[in-house]
Amino acid sequence: MGTLTVKSIIDRTSTLLNDVTKVRWNEAELLNYFNDGQREVVLHRLDAGAQNAIFPLVAGTKQTIPAGGISLIDVVRNMGSAAAPAAGQSIRLIDREVLDAQSPNWHAAPSTGTVDHYIFDGRDPKNFYVYPQAGGTEAIEIIYSAAPADIVPAGGAGTPLTGTEVIAIDDIYANAIADYILYRAYSKDAEYTANAQIAIAHYQAFATGIGVEANLQAIVNPNNNAAPYNQAVQPDAR
Repeated sequence: MGTLTVKSIIDRTSTLLNDVTKVRWNEAELLNYFNDGQREVVLHRLDAGAQNAIFPLVAGTKQTIPAGGISLIDVVRNMGSAAAPAAGQSIRLIDREVLDAQSPNWHAAPSTGTVDHYIFDGRDPKNFYVYPQAGGTEAIEIIYSAAPADIVPAGGAGTPLTGTEVIAIDDIYANAIADYILYRAYSKDAEYTANAQIAIAHYQAFATGIGVEANLQAIVNPNNNAAPYNQAVQPDAR
């Protein structure tokens, strides 16, 4: 979570819209655009929504990240049990093809109380597998991306912002979100050619600000740093 207030960002966009009194675009509408902007940032930048958590494992090999999660980013280490977390052995990423070849029945391998490896497929970003399988009492440390919660005025939905509500992601994305708000605001009047062009310009500024053109979402896929994607890494299975 950042420190900049939502009201300060929305007030800035109202000034840029030449609508300081928020007549054409009222505060509630701009707040909706703000919330959409936060989600759009995380959609393209999974690291913007990164959460570090002690994660209790369920019995078996297949695991699902916490509710509200978008994608697994990394699995770090064993953490003992959920009831009594304690730092333990690190956990290494392994390619499923390698594990399938070396130990075809690995899904049925008995639990040892410690996870050695994890398997992740970017086509199924909310799920991952652990080896050996978990017994159901273990905990591990994971990093995953979660969608930011909508900002709601402190006085409740439908009330004005109080100035105490803060951005749900890092402050560095404030300018990009402002551009996203302006994009949505000008799109409202896109029947005017000038406004349509301005809207496009602000979306391009938003995209550039969060590095969409570099496809940075792919960078946080743990497989990109492991074999076979990274040929310098030689996977192994215990």
